[in-house]
Amino acid sequence: MFALNYGLLFWGELHVSSGLAAVLQATISMFGIVFAHWMLPDEPLRLQKLGGALLALGGVALICARLLNFNGPLAFWGGLGIVAGAAGAAFSNVLMKRRAIQLAPAMIAAWQMIFGTVPMLAVGFLVEGNPLRFHWSGMSIFCLLYLAVLGSALTFLLLYWLLPRMTVTNLQTISLITPPGAVMLGWLIGGETFPIWSLLGAGFVLAGVWLIFRKTGVKETAEAVAAVPDRG
Repeated sequence: MFALNYGLLFWGELHVSSGLAAVLQATISMFGIVFAHWMLPDEPLRLQKLGGALLALGGVALICARLLNFNGPLAFWGGLGIVAGAAGAAFSNVLMKRRAIQLAPAMIAAWQMIFGTVPMLAVGFLVEGNPLRFHWSGMSIFCLLYLAVLGSALTFLLLYWLLPRMTVTNLQTISLITPPGAVMLGWLIGGETFPIWSLLGAGFVLAGVWLIFRKTGVKETAEAVAAVPDRG
């Protein structure tokens, strides 16, 4: 979840635009649907959910269209790395659901971050040097604290609290909501423009999320329940 996903994401963002990174990271939801189909008997692949994920991903791409530029050959590898990281994050969520680990959400998030920190620190020292020698501006410190507290600690605490209460397919739609939310914050706080196609893209995202969350028919629900092994 941390070493692979965030490591590849932050490296990939050195070579691709923020918009393209947002779109590629949003593929977490589609990887999650596929992994859940393979690993969770009670979450079989439904065309409705896959179609909703594709529709929402198209909306994300539309919102980020003005940012979808490439920066040379490394952009391909950067984009591929972000997709691989997204697959790793999706697999991690599905594996957590499958194993049904009986630990408090705070403990799960804390140990994941600890085990993710060790390899990232080792790679960072080898590739980029001692972080104490970097120039830490006020803005960079603020961004680091924001990502650490709000973007990681509280986010994953909530994620692992919701994991036993929701299907993985529905829970991972958060990756589809993040880009429209970031664009909205940029418009409200950062004074960025909010073109009309962003509204259209947001509509696609909402429609796709609605398809994912829409309840299936009685027959499909019965089939899903019947597929769950009896654990007594």
